[in-house]
Amino acid sequence: MAAGIITLTSSTFDEVVNSSDTPILVDFWAEWCGPCKQIAPILEQIATDMPSQITIAKLNVDDYGDIAGRFNVMSIPTMLLFHKGEIKTKIVGAMPKGRMLEELSKFLPASQ
Repeated sequence: MAAGIITLTSSTFDEVVNSSDTPILVDFWAEWCGPCKQIAPILEQIATDMPSQITIAKLNVDDYGDIAGRFNVMSIPTMLLFHKGEIKTKIVGAMPKGRMLEELSKFLPASQ
């Protein structure tokens, strides 16, 4: 996992998501998922380029299906953006970095 990206588990999910000072984008993914592999470098770039604006986290749905089920994640990749523990937006499927940033920008603080 790239520096700046948090790996979540069933036992850490609630604490990390609810205590994040910045909006946190949780990527629900699996090792066998081609589109998940396509967006991984994009998420790494966002984590590196915007650490004061957004936190990036990943949750493997094969290992932690209980959390995926809790949020009705039916297909992957699905990314949920949380802020203060509340879901702000849902992105399903892979997309180019520019489009992903466009989707997220409505919910992120201005760059510092």
